[in-house]
Amino acid sequence: MTVTLTNYIDGCFVAGSGAPIRDENPSRPDELVAVGAAAGAAEVDDAVAAARRAAPGWARTPIAERAAVLERAAALIDRDTEELGIELAREEGKLRAEGIGEVSNAANIFRFFANEANREQGEVYASARAGERILVVRRPIGVIGVITPFNFPIGIPAWKMAPALVYGNTLVWKPSVAVPLLAMRLAQKLHEAGLPAGVLNLVIGEPDVGPALVAHDGIDAMTFTGSTAVGRAIGAQLAARGIPFAGEMGGKNAAVVLADADLELAVERVVGGAFRAAGQKCTATSRVVVDETVADEFLDRLAERTARIRVGDAITDDVDLGPLVDARARDRVLEAIAGARADGLRAIWAPEPYRSGVLAEGSFVPPTVFELTDGEHPLWRDEVFGPVVAVRRARDTADAMRLANDSVYGLSAALFTKDLGRALAAIDDLRVGVLHVNSESAGADLHVPFGGMKGSSLGPREQGSAARDFVTGTTTVYLRGA
Repeated sequence: MTVTLTNYIDGCFVAGSGAPIRDENPSRPDELVAVGAAAGAAEVDDAVAAARRAAPGWARTPIAERAAVLERAAALIDRDTEELGIELAREEGKLRAEGIGEVSNAANIFRFFANEANREQGEVYASARAGERILVVRRPIGVIGVITPFNFPIGIPAWKMAPALVYGNTLVWKPSVAVPLLAMRLAQKLHEAGLPAGVLNLVIGEPDVGPALVAHDGIDAMTFTGSTAVGRAIGAQLAARGIPFAGEMGGKNAAVVLADADLELAVERVVGGAFRAAGQKCTATSRVVVDETVADEFLDRLAERTARIRVGDAITDDVDLGPLVDARARDRVLEAIAGARADGLRAIWAPEPYRSGVLAEGSFVPPTVFELTDGEHPLWRDEVFGPVVAVRRARDTADAMRLANDSVYGLSAALFTKDLGRALAAIDDLRVGVLHVNSESAGADLHVPFGGMKGSSLGPREQGSAARDFVTGTTTVYLRGA
């Protein structure tokens, strides 16, 4: 069934005035998932105006009442987890199990931040002056613009929106136009949960909606997940106006396999980190650094394990790897693979592109691994955002750390070793915001900070208690009786 898309502005689901949107199933491009019309500049203005009108009332609403809305939204998402997960798989290309898992995690995020109502809300300090106490209280920052990517169409919006809402902010949200259906579904759940009109506003569309939202003078802050180039451009534009910005951006994440590593574990975790969600994660394993003393055995095992990956329709059973989000993404990744072949990189496992059948018709790319001998090749430097891994050999542990840090990005890394001392040293040696020891580089828990170093992040961390730092400001109150 093809769903009709709408925006959500001031508590109403309304059609857009912009260009047509065709939301196709990347597993079966002839299958339309949803259709509608994009928002235009007028809808962005209406959305921001609605958020500004709603802001004072929502900020004055007791946090327990705001939290109750999030709790109800979580329950509604839980109720429809399987249905939403299948829609996610049809729209974005994640495997059905991955889609259901993401939806379930989104519900957990709303539930976690609903519990902010039961956590401390400020601080009390002693004063040097008799009869006085010093209070530090938190207040919402105001109207927050939210720009989210395609690869986690409900998970990333949830982790941006839940803390903002529970702390009394109002939102104008522009999702990726590649995943409009899940965006509308999330807005529907919050609407059904009783979120007041204007507190959340959804505007779907590209290429004009994002720039219009960033440039709007009614926005008090902006949170963004996407490419480093776009994030830095947005951050610079907002900085010129004094608007706070939180940007989660690119990654070129390394898995470091030291000489003493459990190779069976390392291979399994590298495959999971590299090829789940077709490599379309900012934390995906896209580089591997392996000690030269175990490199041959590791690469043999990696090739054998990668060869067993089953590629197919995202909602079918017995499939390990689904499609990329659309044909444009597929062609971009295939171009990077073709460049690696043309430059003579050693193919560890690199099947030819699909030429016929359903895999050729859909946005499928076979899992691919190349070995490199230097760090200047684009496959080592550039974020491919697909099921492609670049491997280099290290002379020793120090060289492995150097190669892992050889990137403009610093989001996530994985380290495989049985030596606790080396693991502890890597905490200082690896310039990343997230480090996994003996587990895959992809993945983040909702109750701890998430973010990177270097070109991977700009501004404060997300998730856990760190999320509060962006969505609130503090007021220091010197309190004494009359």
